[in-house]
Amino acid sequence: MSDEKRVIIVGGGLAGLMGAITACENGCSVDLVSYVPVRRSHSVCAQGGINGAVNTKGEGDSPEFHFDDTIYGGDFLANQPMVRDMCYDAPKVIYLLDRMGVTFNRTAEGLLDFRRFGGTLYNRTAFAGATTGQQLIYALDEGVRAWEARGKVRKFEHHSFQSIIKDGNNNCRGIVMTDMHSMQNMALKANAVAICTGGIGSIFGKTTNSVICTGSAAARLYQQGVWYANGEFLQIHPTAIPGTDKNRLISESVRGEGGRVWVPKKAGDTRRPADIPMAERWYFLEEKYPAYGNLVPRDVASRELFDVCVNQGMGIGGRWEVYLDVSHIPNDVLHRKLAGVLEIYEKFMGEDPYNGPMRVFPSMHYTMGGLYIGYGAETSRKSDLPENWDHYQHMSNINGLFAGGEADYQYHGANRLGANSLLSCLWAGRVLGPQMAAYIAANSALGECSDADASAHVKQQDDAYAAVRKMDGSENAYRLQAELQENMTKFCTVVRNNDDLQKLDVKLDELLDRWDSINLHDASTTSNQEIIFIRELRDRLLLSKVIARGALNRNESRGAHYKPAFPERDDENWQKTTIASYDGTRNPQFSYEDVDISLIKPRKRSYKAASHGGQETK
Repeated sequence: MSDEKRVIIVGGGLAGLMGAITACENGCSVDLVSYVPVRRSHSVCAQGGINGAVNTKGEGDSPEFHFDDTIYGGDFLANQPMVRDMCYDAPKVIYLLDRMGVTFNRTAEGLLDFRRFGGTLYNRTAFAGATTGQQLIYALDEGVRAWEARGKVRKFEHHSFQSIIKDGNNNCRGIVMTDMHSMQNMALKANAVAICTGGIGSIFGKTTNSVICTGSAAARLYQQGVWYANGEFLQIHPTAIPGTDKNRLISESVRGEGGRVWVPKKAGDTRRPADIPMAERWYFLEEKYPAYGNLVPRDVASRELFDVCVNQGMGIGGRWEVYLDVSHIPNDVLHRKLAGVLEIYEKFMGEDPYNGPMRVFPSMHYTMGGLYIGYGAETSRKSDLPENWDHYQHMSNINGLFAGGEADYQYHGANRLGANSLLSCLWAGRVLGPQMAAYIAANSALGECSDADASAHVKQQDDAYAAVRKMDGSENAYRLQAELQENMTKFCTVVRNNDDLQKLDVKLDELLDRWDSINLHDASTTSNQEIIFIRELRDRLLLSKVIARGALNRNESRGAHYKPAFPERDDENWQKTTIASYDGTRNPQFSYEDVDISLIKPRKRSYKAASHGGQETK
């Protein structure tokens, strides 16, 4: 590796694949490490589309309006320079994907078609039916395979990230990973590492996330000294369907194409929806938010659904459900634009969504928080960061360790707008390649990772696995997981109260104590899923403490973080990024950093009036 620029990218979703392509384009060789085959990465589940102000419909949309909607939608908690760059690059990203072969929907004139998503008044979401993520993953994987054929990419699928390798000067020099078939730990050396491991849904159990979204990689890095930022900000998607294993997303695109949310005006009404006349239906989002209607941002919609069902008792038949209705939309439009998502509902609920309304309720969906990364500018924490840290974008507080996609915290503030996720993943990948190449060029004097450093880190993981193999207590790991998920969902999602959060923190300590008494049932030495699960469970418990305590500390309501006891946004005290660092045992230590609001002046966030690039109209 002495003369080779080699990078490791952990995660094979959109951010990881785009990062691999751009790293190769910038002269690097790439080791791509993935928990599953890359085409099974969670990005494949994205349904609705990707944002970019292309303005093919002549509405007067622009990247500046997209930028304002994103900052406003995130309740002014995102650092603005990188968000601006992302929004201005978005049209180029969409045209790049089009050239790569993504089968976007088109208008009758042959132009790219765009639909509306939440938090904007413009049609700026490009889409491929209701399977956009799948089409993007397939196109990018083909791009990576081209580099793989040239010998520039090596894939390590079915490998689980365990730790980074750090030298004596706290530089990241590679990773330790586990072959999930042989259960052998091995070191990979590199000049730079990028973490693109996605979300943390397993902390909350029944979420719209894939079960592979364990949060373990972020938690391992947190334990190795990487800062975790804004952990308390979690997105609850307003429309999902429950399952025995997980919840399943009903995309915002359904509302973007004209789907309407309603409940019967009479509490406990047990009539079939077809028997309830229009005059007896309560379209509560349209009534309360006439400018945006059913396309208010997700945090707003989820709180309204929660209030209608839980507080007012107006859910369908008294249950925690509302109707999402597309039966008024012509079938040919539904088949052309929404077939993928409607098929999911039909398959898992056994009901026909074309001729009757769907039943939905909010579900944990996304984390705005993530690994702390920079944006090429100095911050108030300069003295705590590596030398020349501000020269690079997307680098964490560990020299040579980068992050992108849902794994980082940078772009969405206190609430993510729908269809900005795919954009932020792909934009991050476009940034990672050249930034890692620039870092390697500037740090060539570091040389190759030593065998001693690599072996020491492998031994740490060997010892950790050996300790789990000896566990013979009385606790069942899967029961502890169920208790974690139940308590996190109950106390730390749509509505938060300090008394409940304090109880949650105590419960997390109890679960950590009980983790020490787990009994390992599977003694097999190959393909042992239980031993991986047990280790990841402790990671989730530690990261849950970051989320719970961060939420407890933040006494305001901002975006997805809502406390009835503190119902207003408090810019004076809380327009700050939360930064959690690990104390070496189990407790997070918190510090705060001012948010860069240099480009758009904060204003009150309300969706009862229309907003056009910061100009509110009635």
